[in-house]
Amino acid sequence: MDRSAAVPSSPLARAEQFVWLTARVLEQRRFAYHFLGGGADPVETALTAYLGDDGGYGHALEPDLRGPHSRPQHAAHALRVLDGIGRCGGRRAEGLCRYLTEITTPDGALPAHRPAPPGSPVASGGPAAFGGPMADGPAGNLLTTGPVVGLLHRNDVWHAWLFRATDFCWAAVAALEERAAPRAEEVLAAVAFLDGAPDRSRALAAAERLGRRVRKQGLVALDPEAARATPPPHGHPPGRRIFVHEVAPTPGSTARAWFTDAEVERSLDFLADSQCEDGGWPLRRSTRAPGAVLESRPIVTIEALLTLRAYGRAL
Repeated sequence: MDRSAAVPSSPLARAEQFVWLTARVLEQRRFAYHFLGGGADPVETALTAYLGDDGGYGHALEPDLRGPHSRPQHAAHALRVLDGIGRCGGRRAEGLCRYLTEITTPDGALPAHRPAPPGSPVASGGPAAFGGPMADGPAGNLLTTGPVVGLLHRNDVWHAWLFRATDFCWAAVAALEERAAPRAEEVLAAVAFLDGAPDRSRALAAAERLGRRVRKQGLVALDPEAARATPPPHGHPPGRRIFVHEVAPTPGSTARAWFTDAEVERSLDFLADSQCEDGGWPLRRSTRAPGAVLESRPIVTIEALLTLRAYGRAL
């Protein structure tokens, strides 16, 4: 029977129809792996299409970053995909770490944006097809470095690149704890690092301090419905709020201890109720290219389903 012809009844069935009708091959393969008993090999094959000659990933793997060239954000996206299928190691990690070594900043971390290669549309003064301004100088950034380092450590990857990058992340998280108004995205990056950091006692202690700062500053919307009527805190783009389920997407996250059971359940209720009529979940951030919304929604949908399932919600 044609799946698209069936009338979806459950949240998972509705999401499945949405994925088949809208998603890229990679997200279709990921959905099949996580929810339909599909294999890991097709996911990895689809991901390989985004691999560049330099060992990094490009070609809008992260949909908001257009163009063919490798970017640090694409590396983090690739690692999340590989982590989800248990393939984040071996030669794949070795090749990616060689690429990370090549783009490392003097402080041992990853830049927010790698300068566009000579001859690219950005470098030649053409349209900005790469999603955001290029870095003016080689400075490390927690937003790009934290998720990569955390995922590599989580999968027991050991490479020379990780030593200085890990030290950078510890220092960046410590600075974040002391900052008067940390940005929400920096908090997410810090949690991604702390979730995989090998020194667990140090990570839990840092997470506890950061959590107190997050709650004091109101960086996370504890009541999603009420958040719609209040302005975002300092550092948030207009209309962008982050919720409990985003900061702690699984019960094992270091950020889970920041919130009460009631706050977690309220956020999960909001997430479950956010499924759209077409079966997908909405994209709650701005994008720089029209196609990015279409390509991002299946990714957001898979992440929403994984979070709900991780907390034991029926799909």
